Amino acid sequence: MPRPGERRCRVRAAAAGKIAYLRRAARGSGSERDDLVLGAKSVVAAMAAWVIARYLLPPTVSTFAPFTALVALQATVYRSVRDCVQYLLAMAVGAALAACLAATAGIHGWTFGLLTLIALCLGRSERFGQQGTQVAIVGFFAFSSGQGRIDYIGHLAASVALGALCGLTAHLVLAPARHVHHRQQAVADLHTAISRRLDDLAEILEGNNPDTQRIRHWRRDWDKIAAECERIQAGIDSEIENNRLHPRRAVDSAKAALPRARDAVTVAERAMDHLRSLTRTVDYALENEEIQNLPASFRTTSSTLLRRAATAMQEIGRTSPTDSRRLDRLITEAETELNRAEQQERATADATPTVHTLQGTVLTDISRLLAELHSGHKALTPES
Repeated sequence: MPRPGERRCRVRAAAAGKIAYLRRAARGSGSERDDLVLGAKSVVAAMAAWVIARYLLPPTVSTFAPFTALVALQATVYRSVRDCVQYLLAMAVGAALAACLAATAGIHGWTFGLLTLIALCLGRSERFGQQGTQVAIVGFFAFSSGQGRIDYIGHLAASVALGALCGLTAHLVLAPARHVHHRQQAVADLHTAISRRLDDLAEILEGNNPDTQRIRHWRRDWDKIAAECERIQAGIDSEIENNRLHPRRAVDSAKAALPRARDAVTVAERAMDHLRSLTRTVDYALENEEIQNLPASFRTTSSTLLRRAATAMQEIGRTSPTDSRRLDRLITEAETELNRAEQQERATADATPTVHTLQGTVLTDISRLLAELHSGHKALTPES
């Protein structure tokens, strides 16, 4: 059991976290502010639905109005409409099932069990999405509280419709914020981070910055960057969904920006796989001091290739549309220089087998990296 001092520390830490959360929400747009706005809209919509339902409908069904209002208020308008439609469909099926069983077989224990069995089977349909359990829940209310009466089911349907109307109206009055630029900037920051590491690897190959500890830190840090890629990808997917059925029209450039940002993240993810291998190769060469045995011309050429790849990464990740001609020129020049370096490596006869292996490994990783950039160039600028 935690001591009183430990409990106080936990309470202070939790309070400090909440205060920081509120400060981030007040400072600018972002996920924190979106959560607070959605919570405020949920409170207002649920309260309005409950007050109106209490005034117009019997108390036995008034609770369904605020519940449906919460169902209808999701992070995006598209998700709200989808969940609301699925809930209305589940409500209709559950109420109709309860009315049919009550009218044909009566109110008994075995009919309630049969209602449960049928409702659970029907609720497994993909048409209901995450609202499948509501078939059984609404059926229970219609069967137990309403005794399967048509008037109760009518009031229940009215309460649900009222809640859905209040929830969707809140979205129309204060639509979810758009974060297209933030998603683009996150992609640009990701590509910038990878580009800097390529520049640093170029310096290491040149012998200007043989920082072994730093490159080993990179090897441990790749998983964190991979997780960041997944987070950015999820944010872009959410923003694409946010644009669907949004009450405010988006500019045409914003519609094209999100798919482009998603493709750019895919390029970064694939490029990282080859950067992992290249980082591991350079770390091995530094540890065994084999990097010093590489010919000066090879080290200069491979460094130049990595810098060209870094510039291409920056071009792919930029927030504005990719300059197709510039990117094509960068990749073409790098591929031409790579072919020249591979021919020189094969023609070098006085190198040791270890040096040949190291050169071949480095060139293979760079070749695969350039291939990914070339493929990403085609995906981002299909007209080229």
